[in-house]
Amino acid sequence: MLATSVYLFGADSSYGANQIALIVASCAAALVGRYVGVSWQEAQNGIVDGIAVGLAPILILLSVGMLIGTWILCGTVPAMIYYGVEVLNPSVFYAASAAICAIVAISIGSSWTVAGTLGIGLMGISASFQLSPAITAGAIISGAYFGDKLSPMSDTTNLAAAVSSVDLFDHIRHMLWTTIPSFGLALVIFSVIGSSEAAAPHEIDELQKALSTEFNIGIYLLLPLLLMLFLVYKHFSAYPSIVISALVGAVFAVVFQPGSVIKLAGSPDDMGTASLLLKGVWISLFDGYTSNSGNGLLDTLLSKGGMSSMLNTVWLIICALGFGGVLERTGVLNFLLRLALSGVKSIGSLIAVTVLTCFGTNVLAADQFISIALPGRMYKDEYQRRGLSRLNLSRTLEDSGTLTSVLIPWNTCGAYMSATLGVATLTYAPFAFFNLLCPLIAMFYGYTQFVIKPLESGAEFPSLAAE
Repeated sequence: MLATSVYLFGADSSYGANQIALIVASCAAALVGRYVGVSWQEAQNGIVDGIAVGLAPILILLSVGMLIGTWILCGTVPAMIYYGVEVLNPSVFYAASAAICAIVAISIGSSWTVAGTLGIGLMGISASFQLSPAITAGAIISGAYFGDKLSPMSDTTNLAAAVSSVDLFDHIRHMLWTTIPSFGLALVIFSVIGSSEAAAPHEIDELQKALSTEFNIGIYLLLPLLLMLFLVYKHFSAYPSIVISALVGAVFAVVFQPGSVIKLAGSPDDMGTASLLLKGVWISLFDGYTSNSGNGLLDTLLSKGGMSSMLNTVWLIICALGFGGVLERTGVLNFLLRLALSGVKSIGSLIAVTVLTCFGTNVLAADQFISIALPGRMYKDEYQRRGLSRLNLSRTLEDSGTLTSVLIPWNTCGAYMSATLGVATLTYAPFAFFNLLCPLIAMFYGYTQFVIKPLESGAEFPSLAAE
């Protein structure tokens, strides 16, 4: 049904069609559950538990909508665009975007935060240069996930190490063998496809003049961005960090862009200035910013944000996680994992099956944490049984579970990136080169047995007495 949805509606399938497919499929899974003795109440509990997994990402998604709205209103995003078009060269923009996002993601350990902050500005700069939004989104995602994958502060990195029962830093060191070559190849590709056909200098000048007319531009407007990165770097949770940064943006808007705030409020005659300022920032938090500068490109760039802009994505995440929850509760996912394991004949096929299982779990369960935890639990003993260090498992879980989640429209990661960057998942997916290359390199290593770490001498095997 999902394949049919994508076939019929294309990039618009996430705006309702996929949700219908997931709801109907959830009902079908519940009927399968009835056949094998799982009551409707148990299936419903599975749906509720599955949705509960996504509540934290949903809160982050809604807070990012607030952040985008106030950061545009206060001038942070316009300032990022204004100064970015001066510093970045269009011919190396894609590669530079990937590298910048990678560096920041390593320092803070969050691909979502990087996309929701730097990513927004880079998408605006890309549009200013008249570059491809799909390739730009692919570069941002490639860099963000590279940094997230290698950061000891990343949730998924810690989860993969924990579920495989390996040391975190041993896990990160072992990942370098697949991660560095994949990202290096991605940077080469982004450099090769770097565009020489960008906006003319006079068009950039016109955009900067329009930005200066619409907003009071100054380097100090980048302070909310620095605060956001600092909070995450200091291990503040993502949700409160983003909300705090959004509210700081609201304060900046009142202080530095009062005219824009009052204009957004609609300027009714019966309200005082203070009320208008409060109403304007309130609108930006729930409904985003609307630009009416008369410059078509600028109005397109800056008319976005607000919690309401994320509601369709929340709808998709709830439906997808409900489907994944009922599949897990009825035993369908567990059956599929065991079925996949039954076809393993060699080290290469074990690595390949792990990659495909993580990808399949991302498709079915719609959450990258489940795609790491479930296959990790299932395959942990199998790696030892075949004389392999569990570091091979932890690395493969990240190479596939973490990285392919963003390539699936109804997965929490794919839905988030599409909503935040404003590019459909299936549109940017072909250009997320790092995310595409790393699973392939992992499988290549498995079949060639290159840097496949054997089980260390003296390590305990699981008991096989019952088998």
